Amino acid sequence: MDLRLGDALLASCRCQVAAPLAGDPARTFGLGKHAAKARLARLRPWLQDQQTRLWANRRQALLLVLQGPDCSGKDGVIRRVLSACNPQGLSIHGFQAPSAQERQAHFLERYHQRLPAPGMLGVFNRSHYEALICDPLDGLCGEDELPTRLAELLAFERQLPARGIHVLKCYLQIDADEQYQRLRQRLEKPEKRWKLKRSDLQSHRQFAERQRRWSDLLSASHSADAPWYVIPAHKRWLRDLLLASLLARELERLQLQWPDRPPPFTLAQLQAATPHKDVSR
Repeated sequence: MDLRLGDALLASCRCQVAAPLAGDPARTFGLGKHAAKARLARLRPWLQDQQTRLWANRRQALLLVLQGPDCSGKDGVIRRVLSACNPQGLSIHGFQAPSAQERQAHFLERYHQRLPAPGMLGVFNRSHYEALICDPLDGLCGEDELPTRLAELLAFERQLPARGIHVLKCYLQIDADEQYQRLRQRLEKPEKRWKLKRSDLQSHRQFAERQRRWSDLLSASHSADAPWYVIPAHKRWLRDLLLASLLARELERLQLQWPDRPPPFTLAQLQAATPHKDVSR
């Protein structure tokens, strides 16, 4: 498959443990908008083919974890990239603050319940990692609970490959100025205003603190087996191409073939069941 970006460019998005959010979120790697959109258009049919093979085999699953600040484009990635996929093989869940009922259970329980079944491409729009960032800032857990939560989260993630679930973790990076511009755009445009929540203002006030916490968490949860990819997200067209290329590489690694199963009936049986049809074609 030669339509995705080269491994060297994708590797440059891989989390650098020492400073995972130090890269410029406006960087373009020398790509242009027109060329990036053309690449993505050529990649989409291949993504659909591979995702359909995943669904047809019903053996493995792929979980795409999307994280990033408010307005970083998580919904946009789902709309622009995953629209290439067969919706019957997609399982998309967006996680907001836990409800009162969910707070009565273990913090990982709601994520356990929504893991993709065999054959599915699952998407977590926000994920279990929020429990170590938003929950303490929202007063839902104490800072002293975070080391235990991190250990439990990592143990949860290590169990997924044994269940046939492969994980792709992507953090969409924008800076505070870009978030301000996108929030302002949502305020000014009625077709975008519905996305706003009162908590968006508090999150924007806490942008620097949240980024500091995310940097520490990305470092603590990055490994060779479950790496983080930090995707510069100022340019939507670049963000989409990078995400699609990473997804293509993960699907390619699964070496998916069409299922080799004997047909449930023969051509003769089909013809016998269709006596009034022209079966000569």
